[in-house]
Amino acid sequence: MTAADERPNVVVIVADDLGLQLGCYGDKVTKTPHLDRLAAEGTRFTRAYCTTASCSASRSVILSGLYNHAIGHYGHAHGTGHFSTYESVRSLPNLMNDAGYRTCLIGKYHVAPEPIYHFETERQQGTLGARHTVKMAQNAKEWIAEKDDRPFFLYFCPTDPHRAGTDDIFANRAANPDHYAGITPVSFGPAEMQLPPWLPDQPEVRKEWAEFYRAIARLDAGIGALLEALKDTGHDKNTLVMFLSDNGPPFPGAKTTAYEPGINLPLIVRDPRQSKHGVVSEAFVNWADLTPTILDYCGVKAPPAPPVRPAENTGKPVTAGRAQPYHFHGRSFAGILGEERPEGWNQLYASHTFHEVQMYYPMRVIRVGKFKYILNIAHGLEYPFASDLYASPTWQAVLERKNADELYGQRTVKAYLHRARHELYDLETDPHEVHNLAEDAANMVTLQELQTLLKDWQKKTQDPWVTKWEYE
Repeated sequence: MTAADERPNVVVIVADDLGLQLGCYGDKVTKTPHLDRLAAEGTRFTRAYCTTASCSASRSVILSGLYNHAIGHYGHAHGTGHFSTYESVRSLPNLMNDAGYRTCLIGKYHVAPEPIYHFETERQQGTLGARHTVKMAQNAKEWIAEKDDRPFFLYFCPTDPHRAGTDDIFANRAANPDHYAGITPVSFGPAEMQLPPWLPDQPEVRKEWAEFYRAIARLDAGIGALLEALKDTGHDKNTLVMFLSDNGPPFPGAKTTAYEPGINLPLIVRDPRQSKHGVVSEAFVNWADLTPTILDYCGVKAPPAPPVRPAENTGKPVTAGRAQPYHFHGRSFAGILGEERPEGWNQLYASHTFHEVQMYYPMRVIRVGKFKYILNIAHGLEYPFASDLYASPTWQAVLERKNADELYGQRTVKAYLHRARHELYDLETDPHEVHNLAEDAANMVTLQELQTLLKDWQKKTQDPWVTKWEYE
């Protein structure tokens, strides 16, 4: 057996617009037996966070280990947004390619440009826009089983449970249950749904939430098929499996916000080397940590950045200069897998600027222990909406009622649309982020400490918006 043969394989599964709506996270209605089993076999993180609750920007962080404000990927890569990553970035797929791994993308991509996030191959055929998760797993099995002695990195990204943008809001195809061959549809009734506190209990919300859960069940079926594929091909004992989501549920109050439903997400890691199973970790980790963790686990190091060379044809001698170390913003948590309360993992940051290009609302976030501080840089603007959230029956019903003082979940519609510049919450006593402590004199020291840490982090990560502390 060669050294390459002994290196672990890696499968990263990224769901689309999923929060903590899984059985293993305490949801009593959802049907997610395969993900629940994965959690029972590995480590389930309860304090895992995306850095921005927007699909494309979040995926750039997942695949780079860098905050999106530092790499130019401020929002959506597709359509009129056309945000893309700087050419200096060394992404996870390219680093794995260079390290001798074979790499494959199945499902949603949503980053740019392609050379920066290059996968050796794709297997998209027959996946119906990455919603036929069982077909995706079948494609994965065929690729894994190909004769190739190299270890593999599979990036497996279903579109579920993202909204479909059609009359069939979550693409469940109720009129054609055989549309996703091999998947048994799981139905939920509006009356049986247990709505989270951040949503209003209205008929249209219950109906949408039930359809959302159908899409989650379809996602879970594909995860089960993928895990079986690893077992059938003899790779379940030498493959690191990560499951996570890009951002929270596709409802106002979660996706695109910096509130907990938008950024506190599932993260399940099954390490075949780990002797302890069913671990529940309280470590604070975020998506900037994923690339460093995978590279660390696989023994892959990013080579130094090339030396800066003078422009050609200047008449000046070209000097080699010095190679500079390549740094990630995140850090590896490979060494704490299996630990419930590791020391030194009680602080994290988040950074959101755009979703769609017309949705300018930069927010910077720090969480330390029980406190969370949100800086709403454009607080003078009304909070913007992603096009799919604005068009949802949930929000359209809010508009029809025309009552700004009506509660939308735990806050009024007015408060949801108009944010203070500074938001400070004690998440132990106020988990739904209702009582803003930022103007409470008793919390001024805490607020100032968090603001100092946040500004220092912005400078360290080259955040262009750090100037707003002075100019606005």
